[in-house]
Parts: sequence; structure tokens; C-alpha cells
Amino acid sequence: MAYEDSRLVDLYDEDNPDGPDHDFYRALADELSAEAILDLGCGTGMLTTTLARPGRVIVGIDPSASMLSYARNRPRAGAVQWVEGDSRDIPSISFDYAVMTGNVAQHIHDDEWSRTLRDLRHALRPGATLAFESRNPVSRAWEEWTSAERTTRDTKHGPLVEWMSASEVKPGAVRIQAHNLFTLADETLVEEFDLFFRDRIEIAEHLEIAGFEVAAVYGDWNRTPFSGQAPVMVFIAHAR
Repeated sequence: MAYEDSRLVDLYDEDNPDGPDHDFYRALADELSAEAILDLGCGTGMLTTTLARPGRVIVGIDPSASMLSYARNRPRAGAVQWVEGDSRDIPSISFDYAVMTGNVAQHIHDDEWSRTLRDLRHALRPGATLAFESRNPVSRAWEEWTSAERTTRDTKHGPLVEWMSASEVKPGAVRIQAHNLFTLADETLVEEFDLFFRDRIEIAEHLEIAGFEVAAVYGDWNRTPFSGQAPVMVFIAHAR
């Protein structure tokens, strides 16, 4: 499982800072006047805690105990119900807004993807909104991720040497190996995981089968309609 070592978790927010993607999801929550929000795959809780408002119910779920430990120490963390697990562990609350941000949707294996969407539909009231993004496989972004060159940066845990490889192990499935050498400890951590690249038609079909109606697909965080070539697909779907 990715991001179980606390040293890597400590660096996660630096590598994945708050930005226009989080602004998009926060704005949508306000537009929907969402009162019960689910953040599935919440990670360190950066977005989750900023969704907190008086009167809102916020639930953050993640399979990584280390990530959740970090999240629980954030400002406003007490306003969030934190759950270790996946979509099978969603509490029995009628949510009106659910999000999967970053690479969450792509971390979900094909044999779990349909079940996850069904679980989300069950957790959302009719008319509620599901929002998430996924990389467009046409862009083949993973082809730029492999680098034999090693980079070094200073961290709170001392110098860190990093390099990465990515390979398509089958159509739409890319295996990532991220190497992290903490020089002071002389220890190399290798995170290996798969990312699943699904196209727009495939994702839309799975949403329909799970009980959602696709309302919009954007190609950026400014809500530009997806053209087919944009590197990201941002899905907005409503529970039927």
C-alpha cells in the first residue's frame, strides 16, 4: 500500500499542494449547499478539513493508517469523522456530496471499481452529487514519469534521493515504482502500485450502471467542457 511510511506521509502535502483542484471541489460544495460530505481517499486530509463548516457533516475515508494519523493532527480535524478503510466502510449517512480527488479513482483496481461506484451510489441520497477526476489515457502521461536520473532534496528527515519508473503492464494499467533513498538512514523505500487509466466512455458507462447520471465532464478546473484531448477529465454525476 502506498504512503504507509510516516516519512513519506510527512512529504505528501509538499509534493501535492493545495491548488485549483481543491478550489474547484470547495466551490462545488458551496454551490450545492452541501450539508453532508464524503471525501473517499482523503489522504492527509488537506481538502477534507477545509470543507468543514458549522452544521456540516464531513467524513474522510482512507486505507492508510499513516495518512489518517497525519490528518487527525490538522487544524479543524475534530470537525471530521475519520474512517480507515475503503468504500465498504462508508458510515450510514445520507450524503449529498462525495468527492474522490487526486489519483484516488485511478488507484482503484478494475475488480473493485464497479463495487466502489455502487457503494458511493448507496451512500448518496437521490439527486446528490459525485465529483472526481481521472487522467485522460489519450495523453499517456506515464510515458514522461520514468527517469533514470536521480534527484536530491532536503527534507525534515535529511537528504532524500528520488527516482521513478512507470510501465504499462496491460492496456490501461500502469505500474509505478517510486524509489526513495533516505541517505541519513541509508534506507531505500520503494512504493509500487498500479494506476488505472479509463477513458471517458468507459467511466460514463460504469457510472450509469451504478445508478448515476453524468451531468458534466470538464477538461480543466475552470470548467472548460472536455474536448477529448485534455489531460484530465473532471466528472460531475448525480445519483438517480
